Amino acid sequence: MKDGLKQRLVAQARAEGFDACRLCRPWDVRHVPERLAAFLARGYHGQMGWLEERSQWRGAPEVLWPQARTVIMLGESYTPECDPLAGLEQKTSGNISVYARNRDYHDTVKKRLKRLARWLIDAAGGEVKVFVDTAPVPEKPLGQAAGLGWQGKHTNLVSRELGSWFFLGSVFTTLDIETDPAEVDHCGSCRACLDICPTKAFPAPYQLDARRCISYLTIEHKGPVAEELRPGLGNRIYGCDDCLAVCPWNKFAVAAREVKYHARADLVVPKLADLAGLDDAAFRERFSGSPIKRIGRDRFLRNVLYAIGNSGEGALCHVAQAHCEDADAAVADAARWAVLRLRRDANGLE
Repeated sequence: MKDGLKQRLVAQARAEGFDACRLCRPWDVRHVPERLAAFLARGYHGQMGWLEERSQWRGAPEVLWPQARTVIMLGESYTPECDPLAGLEQKTSGNISVYARNRDYHDTVKKRLKRLARWLIDAAGGEVKVFVDTAPVPEKPLGQAAGLGWQGKHTNLVSRELGSWFFLGSVFTTLDIETDPAEVDHCGSCRACLDICPTKAFPAPYQLDARRCISYLTIEHKGPVAEELRPGLGNRIYGCDDCLAVCPWNKFAVAAREVKYHARADLVVPKLADLAGLDDAAFRERFSGSPIKRIGRDRFLRNVLYAIGNSGEGALCHVAQAHCEDADAAVADAARWAVLRLRRDANGLE
């Protein structure tokens, strides 16, 4: 290994825009296969069949690429400029997860990873592979093994330097580079993230039942959402930040340096009536370059209609009524549910 490679690597990562850089071995997450197997056995993954299909890779990174000797874990802040929970009080508007209020972070982070990987090859040789949330890589366990943060009681990674608001990326390399000590759990007795969840998606600390998670329900879940869970969605139309937002470690969060992570004005509490009026072409145009685009107009409209039903605003009843015969069964079901709920609210019925 060339002298000072790790120090130069960390400096280069900073220069590329990353806020944290730590290293571990691919085999430093021996506990993952057992935990993943238990998660899958309980059915907590819901419709995310890809978690089960590639579990042998997701549970053991050394199987994914046996030649790899070092994993470089990178963190990049996307800390919001305002309180992400404030929009939940504006019932006639939609609340979008902070990470999705501008460009798709996958594209931005991956470009940085590729530049860093090319620099590493030029500096020391070896082979590399880059990953950012689109391959069967256990990024959060690897992040803890590298000392980037620890998996909190909400199962997300928390950092003493970055709080909860940061994206993860990784560079696997055949080079043998000095690693960092793993991070330990600093949650203590706090359970703020568990208690705030509107749909009670945490059966126990450090366990997530995705089938009840609003992020899963509004993004990954296809078809109608179970009726008993719909009120808990509130006006969240894409993702949910509640468990992240209440973490006390966010007092150490650093501001997002990348302007592409700053919220677009039209994606901060947009009016539900306006969103419900988008046809497929208008939906694609409005969310071009956004991660929201990948769920499609129908699933997005389903979410908007649930929010309309939860708004308590009778004036939105006609907006929902217009979709009661939609060609998509889940949209039509959501529209009818919204109309019925708003009428019940207007009549003072439970």
